[in-house]
Amino acid sequence: MSDGVRFRIPTSAFWAVLSFSSGGWQAAQAPAPESQKPVPHAQILRDYPELVDITQSTGIHFEHISSPEQKFIVESMSGGVALIDYDRDGFPDIYFTNAQSTEMALHGQKARSALFHNNGDGTFTDVSDKAGVAFPCWAMGGAVGDYNNDGWPDLLVTCLSGVVLYRNNEDGTFSDVTREAGLAGDRMWATGAAFGDYDNDGFADLFVSHYVEVDLAHLAAVGSSDTCKYLGIDVQCGPIGMKGSPDTLYHNNRDGRFTEVSKKAGVADGEHRYGLTAIWSDFDQDGNLDLFVTNDGQPNYLYQGNGKGSFEEVGFSSGVGLSESGARQANMGIAIGDYLHTGRNSLVISHFDNESAAFYRNDSAMDFSDISLPSGVGRGTIGYVGWGDAFADFDNDGWKDLFIVNGHVYPQVDRIQSSLRYLEPKLLFLNQRNGSFKDISKLAGPAIQITQVSRGLAIGDLFNDGTLDAVVENLKGEPMILRPKSGNQNHWASFQLEGVKCNRLALNARVRVFAGDLVQFDEVISGGSYLSQNDLRLHFGLGTHDMIDKVEITWPGGLKENLTKLAADQFYVVSQGKGVIKSEGINRKAPAFN
Repeated sequence: MSDGVRFRIPTSAFWAVLSFSSGGWQAAQAPAPESQKPVPHAQILRDYPELVDITQSTGIHFEHISSPEQKFIVESMSGGVALIDYDRDGFPDIYFTNAQSTEMALHGQKARSALFHNNGDGTFTDVSDKAGVAFPCWAMGGAVGDYNNDGWPDLLVTCLSGVVLYRNNEDGTFSDVTREAGLAGDRMWATGAAFGDYDNDGFADLFVSHYVEVDLAHLAAVGSSDTCKYLGIDVQCGPIGMKGSPDTLYHNNRDGRFTEVSKKAGVADGEHRYGLTAIWSDFDQDGNLDLFVTNDGQPNYLYQGNGKGSFEEVGFSSGVGLSESGARQANMGIAIGDYLHTGRNSLVISHFDNESAAFYRNDSAMDFSDISLPSGVGRGTIGYVGWGDAFADFDNDGWKDLFIVNGHVYPQVDRIQSSLRYLEPKLLFLNQRNGSFKDISKLAGPAIQITQVSRGLAIGDLFNDGTLDAVVENLKGEPMILRPKSGNQNHWASFQLEGVKCNRLALNARVRVFAGDLVQFDEVISGGSYLSQNDLRLHFGLGTHDMIDKVEITWPGGLKENLTKLAADQFYVVSQGKGVIKSEGINRKAPAFN
């Protein structure tokens, strides 16, 4: 390895600098405890369910607008999807973002985003117009929070020219409160967004990451410079050669308005890196929220919070700024989860076709190890352009698997002689319970092998039948809803947390579930994946355990609460300080998909 050697990373024709020793970043693989020894591979494959496409039966009809040639970068990056139970009936609803082509925008034409109400019987109804959320902007993605702390989830949409904040009116409709909330001054290309109460005052604050500066009337033409070529063919230009935009942190004033505090807090992105997805999480479990931001082709940010309103950037020293070899990567989507039952959230970041997904194991105290190759995920992701990603326990065995959706940026790759294709399949990696994963993408059914140009991914139990589903938004064409064909093969439990002294949605509350020798951890997260939002309920597969011995909840702000002896196969609503206030079994109206 040589310091300062430049080499080409064709994420979007970036140059990278090798300047860090891989030896200093690679921590030794800890031996697996007895409860984490691998089970026989044949048994895993025999028991694992097939994922099937149920989109048609849901009644969802939506098509993301896509320019056939993808001549400009602004036409390649949108497609986030959000799960939001906007009417609080206990069933996750789905919001698909949409974006017009450049030509449409220059002629004043808009693209229609769509909110689909979950009917609770396996079908959805388009309520976009009635709800008032059909035409927010040239939409990129979405995040769910409760900015006014009234207990009803609000929707934040990121846009090519800022953000739109929709206040939930508690009657099935939303109001655009962007201006009155103090967010109208943001006119930059907003991408990722996440709500989190970083100062523990009981109200969720808002972070927005930004990408590059663009002027739709003066976009560089395809192939107009050396940076607008890929493998010898002319492609769209950017982001290399374009000016990046700074990120923004908004402090919640607790009166319905936000105040911009980016510089004061130390998260203003003075280098103007190409920001994409962002999440809040207490990575070092010191009671203070930390902030992770992916940057396209540039080092990621990891801001360590001190609980006093300011942050220290520790991306390099923690091991998540660059790859294990010191390379800058594409850094698109974020999967966060405790895949190894250590009680700590690790990270998987999706990347471009000549890079593997980056797998950062959380070794505690802001120390991460890049285990992309030894985890088995690295090899399986080379050759794909990854976007939305998530840890999800589709078979309820108590061990989180990894799901990644893919799709190239350049339609022109279909014209060259290579293995690259514009339309790409999805990838599913099985948790082998010993710190490694097995690529079972071709063994999990033909549905995930259907090639698409995917972007957003959101995970949740859409039908309240104890089985996690995956909602995929595609840049081109209709979305895809996937679910395990065989349904429940194991026990499970789901928890919806309601804050009282902390923020009402209990964002970043941490939960540990004990069932016999199975101990799991999860955290309520706003944003993530690729510009998307998962269900805010926490779902735990329990394997063969039909009883939960104990649930430990650490509420935002540090208050702790324990629950004991809870039956499996139930949806629990837990109110801070009151314990379980509601429990329900499987939805009897859920259709028999299989």
